[in-house]
This record gives sequence, structure tokens and C-alpha cells, in this order.
Amino acid sequence: MLNKTETEKTNFRYNLLNTFIYIFGIILIVQLFNLQIMHGKEYRETSNTKLTKEAVVEAARGKILDRTGTILAETEMGFNVELFKTKATEEEMNNSMMVLSEILERNGDKYIDNFPISIEPFEYHFKDEEALNDWREEFKISSKASAEEAFYVMKDYYGVKVDDLATARKIVGLRYTIEDKGYSSTTALELASSVSRNSAIEIDERGEELPGISIEVKSNRVYTQGSLASHVLGYIGRINQDEYNANPDKYDKNDYIGKTGIEYLFEDYLRGQNGTKQIDMTVDGTMAGEYITKEAVGGSNVVLTIDANLQVITENALRNNIEKIKAGGFGESYNALGGSVVVMNVKTGEVLAMVSCPDYEPGEFLNGISQAKLDEYNSNSALLNRTIQGTYAPGSIFKMVTSIAGLQEGVITTSEKINDTGVYPKGSQPHCWIYDRFHYGHGYINVSQALEKSCNYYFYETGSRLGLEKLSAYANYFGLGRKTGIELPYEASGTLASPQTAERLNDTAPESTLLSASIGQSYNDFSPIQVAKYISMIANRGAVVNPTIIKNVVDSDGKQVPKAELESFVQNKLGLGAKDTDSLQISDENMNAVLDGMRGVTDDNGTAAAIFNGFGIAVGGKTGSTESGTYDQYGNEIVNAWFVGFAPFDNPEIAVVGMVENGWHGSYVAEVVRDIISEYFGMNIQEVNEDVTASPEVEFIR
Repeated sequence: MLNKTETEKTNFRYNLLNTFIYIFGIILIVQLFNLQIMHGKEYRETSNTKLTKEAVVEAARGKILDRTGTILAETEMGFNVELFKTKATEEEMNNSMMVLSEILERNGDKYIDNFPISIEPFEYHFKDEEALNDWREEFKISSKASAEEAFYVMKDYYGVKVDDLATARKIVGLRYTIEDKGYSSTTALELASSVSRNSAIEIDERGEELPGISIEVKSNRVYTQGSLASHVLGYIGRINQDEYNANPDKYDKNDYIGKTGIEYLFEDYLRGQNGTKQIDMTVDGTMAGEYITKEAVGGSNVVLTIDANLQVITENALRNNIEKIKAGGFGESYNALGGSVVVMNVKTGEVLAMVSCPDYEPGEFLNGISQAKLDEYNSNSALLNRTIQGTYAPGSIFKMVTSIAGLQEGVITTSEKINDTGVYPKGSQPHCWIYDRFHYGHGYINVSQALEKSCNYYFYETGSRLGLEKLSAYANYFGLGRKTGIELPYEASGTLASPQTAERLNDTAPESTLLSASIGQSYNDFSPIQVAKYISMIANRGAVVNPTIIKNVVDSDGKQVPKAELESFVQNKLGLGAKDTDSLQISDENMNAVLDGMRGVTDDNGTAAAIFNGFGIAVGGKTGSTESGTYDQYGNEIVNAWFVGFAPFDNPEIAVVGMVENGWHGSYVAEVVRDIISEYFGMNIQEVNEDVTASPEVEFIR
């Protein structure tokens, strides 16, 4: 039992607690009376006119730099046009879209327009016939409706009363885009990015005519060097529905995402992590305040092995060469269609320059590329990265494989001479190219001389002695006909003439296939990057070389991402296996014989001697010209031209591979390689005495 003193203490605590509860209750009642009775109307009006929305704090996308630190792609602060849903009427909405389009177009700015019908003067066109079925079903448009009929259905659907067709099309285009992308009173839709300051000022000043439209300052992608290395960098564009559906927790519908090149492959590193902020605003769109709730983390920087200066030189050299071939600068004009060049460090496999021509402007895709520009790019395959996606018969540049295989397998020796009589007696009795021109052969020649003269007969005989299985095994070792694993998406595998390929294609003339494969024809189709690996390994005396275009990746804290992590990431994303590690042990005698033959190509009376006449540095090289089996719009067969080379001959540093579609003569493309080597080593190409009147030697096989 409690004594008297303890009982008194307990009662005191109980009474004190009750007193506090009563006082707190009285205060609460008074405050509620104040909120609901005294100021209730005021607070209700305030709450009805304010909204709170959560917005993304966009992380700055990482930079892409060349090996020297030159910035190729970065983000800059710019003005973006955003739209929040308001209580605007249909007429007010249409008028605001008209005003907005006029402002942006007057200042040369682009905006999103996903509407699938274009109107040229008095002509209506569907942009993409294949993607129209769902659209027609959604808006209950007959599948038999013409583009003009469909447009007027949509014009009525959005209540557009404007008579001028061009203006009506702009309004319909923006209204459709808004409906297609979706927006709300708390989630904005981005209608345009990187607009000019003039547009931003005018939109701000005319806010009363543009309900829900505001200017946001955001980071936008900028390709600082224009089209330089466009196929390497790739581009970013607005996320499409499939991309969003695949990662709904990672992206929102306003996001930009890497589409091709480095931008695509290293999206996870470049993107960074977005933050969030809370914005208080009135229902009419006036901002009342904002604060950060989660900080953004910038993306990692990707450093390439590319040298921007050498890239410029290489792009110019290839473009000039293509134009020279077209203009008949080598004697006769040919309609050169495009080309590619790869410059590679023969020791490390680092790609120093990678060019595909024609190229494109990555910035064109930021706000949605125009149909006219896209048609232009598609007409000449400008979006195709010919260095990794284009595959072509190698022709005579393959003959080093046949030489090494024959020497290593002992079916020929460095001293043996084979008599080229002009017409090879086996198979379909193919001719040596010189017989087709002069009706005689090269006579007795050894392997070095055969490479120098590009004698088809010699390599027919070598291939016949080898067999296709052994020949293809050596080609496979050099990485031909399979992906190199370079850190770029969409690399083509190509095709290697092998017993497996012949069986798969139901080959009915195996002997002719072997002979043709021995001089780089038959089923052989390789990409320029594969050929660059192959030539680098030749220059490296057979040691394995794996192409790479990534120097390192540096995160936002300045730490380099471990190489092992990057290799694993690339292999998983591209679905590749481990890179080559085994080197072929080629005897010095055999290797020297092949290299001497390549030296002879650019010296004395070789197939590219005229181009390298008086050149100040020794170069090993090889020409190649191959009939493609395809034809241009005039019905002329396309003949692709190759030149591959490395320098300096005695201690090689770089390999250069050049290919021109419909360039006709490998010796023509040798000029590209010569000029790049000249610039790389700081030579004065004005001192080169080029004999452009010399007849090029061309090897064809049907």
C-alpha cells in the first residue's frame, strides 16, 4: 500500500497532467475556430488557387572528349518551352499553338511535331505508311481515307477554324503532339528545346496569349564540332514509346536518350541521376516558390581514343578524294558514292580517326529531324556508319592472308617462283588481271613480287594448294568476317568464305569458290574496321590487336571507371564474347617476305608507286579493286576501291585503311592514305611528286 506522502505525490501529478490537457484542448479549439470560422473563406480561396508539383532536376549529361581533352559533345544551359495543362478553352488552346508556332518559326527555332501528315503546296502526304494503322484506329479514320481526307478529320477533331492550310497544319501538329505525348497540370510537356533568346523573351512577354506555356532554363546537348566524328558520337533524341516502356522507372516522356554511337552505348554512364524539386504554383501557372528535394548527380565523361585534329584531316582527305574521283582528277571520272577510313595505332589497337562519308549533323535530331533532312540523309545512306556497318569484298588486300597461310603451311616458300601464264588452268579458268589488259601474264614471280604486282594467278595456285578450310582459318585469326568488339553499336559481322559458309549457301562450285576466295572475292565481305585490325596485325608481325575507341570513362567525382568494368559492360550490352588474346607465331622469314611485297606496292613499279613517288617516308601498302555485283542508277556496275597501308615501314606506328564505294582503282584511294600519313608525321605533302598520268593497275574477278 502507498503511504500518505506517496499518495499525495501521485494525485499532484495526475492533476497537473489533466490541467495541461485542458489547456492544450482549449488552444486547439481556439485555433480551429480561427482557421475555419474567422479565416476559413480566405484559406479556402488560397488553397483553390495553389498547386504543388514535383519536377525533375535534370542531371547534366556527361561530356564526350577526344584523347587530348577537346570537347566533342557537352551540355549547355538553354531555353526550353514547356506546357502545363490549364483550363483554357479549345479556341484559346488553338490560338496559343498558332502564336507559339509563329514565334518559334520567326526566330528559326524548331518544335516537336509528330503529326503523321505533311502538307506541301497543294499536296498531302502520309509520313510513314507503316505506322498509320494504330493512328487510324485511335481516331476512327478509314483505312481508305486519303491523306487530305484524314487531315480534315483531325482539323475538325481539334476544332481548328483557321482557313489558311499552312497555319492549320501547324496548329493540328502541335495539338496532336500534345495529345500523343501527354501532359497534366502538374507534369509539363516539353514542346521545344534550345530555343533562341529572342523566342524565350517573346514567349515570356506574350504570356497572356499562351496559357500554360512557360520557359524553363535547362541543359541541352551541344555537338561542339558540328558533324565531326558524327558516326562515332551518334546522337540523342526524344525517347520513343518503346524506349519509355522498357524503362518507365528510369525515364519520363520528356527525356532524351542516346540513339546511336557512343551516345547510345554509354547511355547509362553519360546520363547521370536526376534530382527532384517541389514547385508551388497557382492554377493559372504562376510560380509561387520552389525548393530542391533531391540533388542531381552529373553523368560521367567518356574520353575517346580519337584525335580531333587527325579526325578533321582524315575527313577532309576522304571528302577531297571522293570529289576528285567524281571530277575525273585521276584521268577518268567515276560516280564515287561514299567511303570510309580508319586510322589505328598498330600496337594498342586504339582508333585515332574513324570516318564514314557522307556524314550528318547530330544536332539535327534534338528537336526532331525534319522529313526533308531525313530523306536527304537516307538518299545517300549518310546515317550508315560504313566503317563498322558496311561490308565489302576485300579483293586484293586479302592476298596477305593467302600469302601467310601458304608460307606457314608450307605449300609455297619465299623463294619459289610460280609461272603466271595469264589464264589459270583449273576451275572456271579465271584470268590474271594483266592478261585481260595485255594478253600475257606476269611470268615467273615469287610471293613478294606477287604481292607487289597483285598477281591473281599466283594466289589462285597458292589457294588451290591450301584448300578453303586452311585459308579461312588464317583469315579468321586476323579477325576477318567476325565482329571486332569495338565499343560501338550495330557492328556488322561480315562474311568469311569458309567450308561452313559454302555449305550453308549450298555451294555447287567449290573449286571456283576456293580460287575466288584466294584473291579476296567469293563470299568474303568485311568491314573497314575488320580490315584495320587485320592490317595492324600484319604491321605488328602477327601479334594480336583488338580495336578500341574508348580511352577511359571518368565519373562526376573525377574517378576513372575500372577497365574491367567497362569491358564487362560493353560485352554485356553488345552481346559479345571475350576479345582475342592468342597471337599467331609467324616465322621471320615468312613475315619479311610478305612485308617486302607490301613495301614494293608503294615503291619501284608497284600498283601504288605513282602515288608514293618521292614520298619522304617508307610505307607498306596494298591496293584492291572489286566488282560489287550491284549497279548504280545508270546501270553501271559499282566497283569498290581499297587501299591499306602502315608506316613507318621499319617501325610501324599507324595503320590506315581507306575504302571508296565505286572508287574503281585502289591506287586512287592510296592518295587518301598518303595524305593522312603525311599529316600524322608532320610532313609537307607539297613535296610529293605525284604522277597522275600513270596507268593504275586494277584486278577484277567476276
